[in-house]
Amino acid sequence: MSRNKSDYNLVAATKFSPIGNGMQSGPMDIERIFGENAFGLDEMKNRLPKEVFKSLQRTIDNGERLDPTIADAVAMAMKEWAVDRGATHFTHWFQPLTGSTAEKHDSFITPNKGGGAIARFSGSELIQGEPDASSFPSGGLRATFEARGYTIWDPTSPAFIVENTSGSYLAIPTAFASWSGEALDAKTPLLRSMEAINKQALRVLKLFGASEVSKVTSTVGVEQEYFLIDEEYYFRRPDLMTCGRTLVGAKPPRGQELDDHYFGSIPDRVLSCMLETEKELYRLGIPIKTRHNEVAPSQYEIAPLYENTNIACDHQQLIMITLQRIARQHGMVCLLHEKPFKGVNGSGKHNNWSLGTDTGLNLLEPGDNPHDNLQFLFFCAAVIKAVYRHQDLLRVSVASASNDHRLGANEAPPAIVSIFLGEQLEDVFNQIAKGSATESKQGGLMGLRTLVLPDLPRHAGDRNRTSPFAFTGNKFEFRAVGSSQSVSFANTVLNTIAAEALEEMGGLLEAKLTAGETFETAVIDVVRDTVHESKAIIFGGDNYSKEWHEEAERRGLLNLRTTLDALETFVSEKNIRLFEAYGVLTEAEVRSREEIWVEQYFLTTNIEAETTESMARTMVMPAASRYLGMLSKTIVAGKKAGISTKGVKQVADHMAAYIDELQHALGNLIDANKDLGGDSAHEKAHHMLHKVIPAMNKVRHATDRLERITAGDLWPLPKYRDILFVK
Repeated sequence: MSRNKSDYNLVAATKFSPIGNGMQSGPMDIERIFGENAFGLDEMKNRLPKEVFKSLQRTIDNGERLDPTIADAVAMAMKEWAVDRGATHFTHWFQPLTGSTAEKHDSFITPNKGGGAIARFSGSELIQGEPDASSFPSGGLRATFEARGYTIWDPTSPAFIVENTSGSYLAIPTAFASWSGEALDAKTPLLRSMEAINKQALRVLKLFGASEVSKVTSTVGVEQEYFLIDEEYYFRRPDLMTCGRTLVGAKPPRGQELDDHYFGSIPDRVLSCMLETEKELYRLGIPIKTRHNEVAPSQYEIAPLYENTNIACDHQQLIMITLQRIARQHGMVCLLHEKPFKGVNGSGKHNNWSLGTDTGLNLLEPGDNPHDNLQFLFFCAAVIKAVYRHQDLLRVSVASASNDHRLGANEAPPAIVSIFLGEQLEDVFNQIAKGSATESKQGGLMGLRTLVLPDLPRHAGDRNRTSPFAFTGNKFEFRAVGSSQSVSFANTVLNTIAAEALEEMGGLLEAKLTAGETFETAVIDVVRDTVHESKAIIFGGDNYSKEWHEEAERRGLLNLRTTLDALETFVSEKNIRLFEAYGVLTEAEVRSREEIWVEQYFLTTNIEAETTESMARTMVMPAASRYLGMLSKTIVAGKKAGISTKGVKQVADHMAAYIDELQHALGNLIDANKDLGGDSAHEKAHHMLHKVIPAMNKVRHATDRLERITAGDLWPLPKYRDILFVK
């Protein structure tokens, strides 16, 4: 039976049955299933010889160089475990400079002389793989005809099982490098940065007398925002399928104005999908803690607990993959784009970053009286210094064509980087700036003036949701990361800039102690000088306001509004020197990444422009013309019948004007698409920014006006009101 477009909502809404469609048959036993599909320490301990396990554990826990002689034993145990769980193949799972993950599957099976086959997996296969590197972005690090690249086992991130209804395979997290040794991935620089922050943090801690600490690790917890929409609408929208966002679409009568979606009741189908997703993530050993409705209709959030940064970044990629996979099983599509719908909130990731020791100490925990906590003040001041000095790098770390649609809007942190410390800490640092800190503001109790509710402790300061980099109790929350982005580079930057700040401040502290200053006086002096140097970055007000933009300019803070503005700063001498000094990236690796990201900006925008042109030309224009034709026929018929058609004529006049507007805008877009602006990636990218994007916006403006007055049964695309509100 055929159906027209107006039936979309009915069809979509009736697809879901709450019984037997992903719902749990009983309570989820998290303790039993947690980590069952991950080859973690407990599983290693059970399956590996004692000495092999101890050697591998030293590499994982202490960062010691891997002993290659244990590889065969580890490979055998890993293979047996994987086969026990139904795996027939293995893959080196890596993160090339595409923002996503990559994998090539190889079978465990090796034929034997008797005509049968046995399952084999050697230490050499575990440690090193050889994928074709020629088809991955290299940014000029290698010629396109040079194909050889290597994947290298990362023993610090657990291997895991990926299940399919038809089978399973073993995924082994790896680094990815060229034949000549350049990093072609997101993981390798991250691991290097973690070594850098460990070295400098340990040096400082030794000055504070913490001799029992042998390792410092950055930790991360990432809040992932996403949209879930019915697949019916997704597959009827070429823009969503091709670009991940709607390139046309009028604002619906109702969006998020009522503020009733945030933390609201989770719809049954969505909850079923969430439960299934969480189950799969638990089995992979990913500690999911939180789920809830986000601000926009059909927008949600999932968040794990804090983990070692390297593992957290791997897990973040798995979270995105699992969200998208499980959504399809529930008749939905998960949208990870930063701005899939115009006029409602976009999606990001809040990257909660901190530093912890192997003795269990959080170095960014202020305690009840932070003015007395010299160690905390020193490390916190180092972060302030790092962010102030490297605003540009933090903006680069979140730069993408898709995130440009979100940053700076009244929904997301602006492109201006600043730090929010909270009332208590800002007061402590102000005291230090004037001399020394003698007290810390206390929160007291929150009385709600009713006997049935207890008096609760109140924090000493409020939070600030508009800040791009906010202190939130025992961590810094970097809020500008885009929802579709890997968090690896953002954390690479955070680790590296913090390492530099700690080294410089540690050197100053050593010098003052050598000169005979008391320890407390020396620490306070270094912290005071750091605050004086970096105080312009501290801001506790509304980051969305026009006044802050003006104030930030007076303070000399950077306002890198677009991805291209940011990327121009990436290859500065300052930044190249920084990455080389800490062994995180070579100059060639820095320049290659800038080249790749500029090219990705161009390609992303070019695809969007061509999709916009196609949809306007082949879908919107024919629908609008048909409706205008119907109106014209009605006017002619009315005249013949002597009936007034004044209202119809007004609509027809609007339609004709909007069609002319669309045709003019479309012509400009076609011309802009033909002219790529030059031969280099930079020239092409700037052409997209200055010529093509404005032309796309004009096409959208005309198209959205047509959507508002074209007959619903003629409009060729599902509308926002259906996409966002059909659960």
